[in-house]
This record gives sequence, structure tokens and C-alpha cells, in this order.
Amino acid sequence: MWRAGRKRVEEEPNPGDRGGDQGSQERREDLKSAQLGGHWHRAVSDARLCRRELQEECGLTVDALHKVGHIVFEFVGAPELMDVHIFCTDSVKGTPVESDEMRPQWFPLDQIPFGDMWPDDSYWFPLLLQKKKFRGYFKFQGQDTILDYALREVDDV
Repeated sequence: MWRAGRKRVEEEPNPGDRGGDQGSQERREDLKSAQLGGHWHRAVSDARLCRRELQEECGLTVDALHKVGHIVFEFVGAPELMDVHIFCTDSVKGTPVESDEMRPQWFPLDQIPFGDMWPDDSYWFPLLLQKKKFRGYFKFQGQDTILDYALREVDDV
């Protein structure tokens, strides 16, 4: 399992940090999987954006990406919902390199450090590892308290 990590920011999230209605930029400063940031534009597909961000932020390339999840995040006091599309791949090319965006690390699948990750990761990440598709909603107070959530497996994302 690949981990792309950076120092976590201890401040209220900005709705644009996780992409809002315009994209899929992560709100995470402590990334634990190949979750990458980027602004979405109608002319660029989600998968194409993800490939580009992967290359720009850590030097890896992929041939095939599979959309496995869609999560909407709400933060109390923030006016916009954050729309996150989650992709995975079975193989990458290259060696991950550290950048201003991340510090990649590898973990065995049975040692993923969920305790160091954002609280919602422990809910949906196991579904990704089981190769299941899912849709979800998480409502946060601040960055660390989940007030409400819904997560379900789906046939198509």
C-alpha cells in the first residue's frame, strides 16, 4: 500500500481544500493513499485529472484507473459541500518521489496506520481494499469529529 503523506494542518478546513463543487482536491494534509489534489474542469475527465496529478505530485504513472468511490463531505459552518471522487489502480510505473505536495511511503496492507489518518478513512478505505464500490456522506465538526455519516456499497459509482 502506498502512502503519500504531508504534515497535518490544525485549522478549520476551507471548502475549496477538498474540491467543493468544482473539483476533487483533497482536504487532507496527512495523505495515506494515492489521494491527490487537483481542480476539476469540464474539459478534463476525472480519470485524466487523477493521472495528471499522480504524475505531477509524486512522479508515478498509471495506465488504468478505476473509479471506486464518491464521498460528499460537509463541515459545520462551511457554506459548500466537498465532492470527492476516489480512484484506484492495480499497478503503477516509476518510483514515488517526495514533492511539495506529499511524502510517499509504503505500508503492508495489514499495517495501514488508520490511527494517524483522517477519521473517515477507517470507514471507507477498507471497502477500497476489498475492491468494492461505494458512495458516502460525512458531516464533520472541525477536522476530527464525525457528527454523522452514511456509507453504502453500490454496483456503480
